[in-house]
Amino acid sequence: MPAHSIIIGTGSCVPQKVVTNKDLESRVDTTDEWIRTRTGIIQRHISNDRETNSYLATQSARKALDMAGVRPQDLDLIIVGTMTPDMPVPSVACLVQNELGAKRAGAFDLYAACSSFIYALSVADKYIRSDSGMKILVIGSEVLSRVINWEDRNTCVLFGDGAGAVVIVGTGEDRGILSTHLHADGSLGELLIIRGLGTAFPVSHENLEKGWQYIQMQGRDVFKYAVKAMESAAWEALDANGWNGDDVDLFFSHQANIRIIDLLGERLGIPKEKIFINIHKYGNTSAASIPIALDEANRTGMLTPGLRILMVAFGGGFTWGSGAMCW
Repeated sequence: MPAHSIIIGTGSCVPQKVVTNKDLESRVDTTDEWIRTRTGIIQRHISNDRETNSYLATQSARKALDMAGVRPQDLDLIIVGTMTPDMPVPSVACLVQNELGAKRAGAFDLYAACSSFIYALSVADKYIRSDSGMKILVIGSEVLSRVINWEDRNTCVLFGDGAGAVVIVGTGEDRGILSTHLHADGSLGELLIIRGLGTAFPVSHENLEKGWQYIQMQGRDVFKYAVKAMESAAWEALDANGWNGDDVDLFFSHQANIRIIDLLGERLGIPKEKIFINIHKYGNTSAASIPIALDEANRTGMLTPGLRILMVAFGGGFTWGSGAMCW
């Protein structure tokens, strides 16, 4: 049995179209300065009709597999974290499995909103700890532009589309994923919700007129709870591995809001130069946020062997979680 599971390949894909804050000024009552000051976002990528969730997921997967030197037919499992699938059935994971030709692989989607990648990474880690020979593809992929009310300035400025992927295998080395920590509180679910795309509130003229097909969010409440929950989860990961903030070489927070990221850095004692930030380029890509960041850091040479990495995310549900990793 391996000591840990390890990431051996990363990949990401974002749509070609870029929507800037200036573009949004003509659509809703907002300004570039207002968005930058409150969120840190400058632009976001938005999918066209061909750039579906499964398309973005597949493209990111191909890049990760190529880097890892793993053939699709050698994969044992594909896990996709998403809250915006192409359709209820089949899953995005099954669509990706077909596109890749990964005929041996099991495939399923995991639904934990913006925390989905951390959740999926944790599941993959547990699989590999029980079967060291497995090769697992984990993807976070979202097309949030399809569930945004583009007339609501409180939400349309926040989100973007994209996908990120990692390939995970077992290792006997003393590095890799050290621990993951998952949490949820369903009592607060209505603070961040999409009511109208499930079976409780099926598609109807009445429900569409209510806007229930869109993300509805109580922003201030979500902000406060996100900071509290992610700080707690981050400390849990640090304590589990005998680390403090100074021991972290690179911190990957879910890219939801620059003020949240800054607050977490301050409370955890992690210097700004050790905090990875790309929210200005992509906005909040939900489950894709952390894997896109990991791929960017990896391809720019920031991830070197032995690097101590802390990850933390928070999303609707509420769900949140953290992970510690030695690269």
